[in-house]
Amino acid sequence: MTETVKKLKEWVDGSDNIVFFGGAGVSTESGIPDFRSTGGLYHQEWKYSPEVILSHTFYESNPEEFFRFYRAKMLAPDARPNAAHRKLAEWEAQGKLKAIVTQNIDGLHQAAGSRRVLELHGSVHRNYCERCGKFHGLDFILRSEGVPRCECGGIVKPDVVLYEEGLDQKTLDNALQAIVNADLLMIGGTSLNVYPAAGLINYYQGHKLVLLNKSPVARDLSAGLVITDPIGEVLSQL
Repeated sequence: MTETVKKLKEWVDGSDNIVFFGGAGVSTESGIPDFRSTGGLYHQEWKYSPEVILSHTFYESNPEEFFRFYRAKMLAPDARPNAAHRKLAEWEAQGKLKAIVTQNIDGLHQAAGSRRVLELHGSVHRNYCERCGKFHGLDFILRSEGVPRCECGGIVKPDVVLYEEGLDQKTLDNALQAIVNADLLMIGGTSLNVYPAAGLINYYQGHKLVLLNKSPVARDLSAGLVITDPIGEVLSQL
């Protein structure tokens, strides 16, 4: 255990209101590619850029191509929680961790046992008919072909936040409140490029700010601890 990880362990042991703010890098150890690192989703070849395909405008104008990309690149039904997901769930069960604020849509935090998960960008496990509002699970999307349709004939849209769409206000408010109240804020696996999600960390008022990310982030956080090793590898030592 390095000196930095030892310090992190001291901080965690001395905290009872931890909030974890995470991004795609949390799930890379589960085999889900992240978005912006080398080899990530945004560096792969596709007819259109992911930013274009994952926009509301593209979804509306070209749903066939949207769902072809969505099934191929955004769904990972066989992925399982890794050491980071499991450790965070363990801390929550102990009463130390009060919330996970995640930009991920894969549902792996819940699969690991976490209950207080604030999903800023939605979840692939929730899908709804745009006509009748009926809920459909992930299996429905996986079994469907082309543009998925409900029995009523309406298009079934994933409950994920696309570019040009706003975040759910209640989720945003709950995330902000959790961060305001945290005594330790741990940021992991995110480049902090995506707003308004990245702006939430501005509301942290404590003095234990930890950054766990393999590559530099988009802004200077003045974090008390910066660790560039894989998140699961680090958290499993605590």
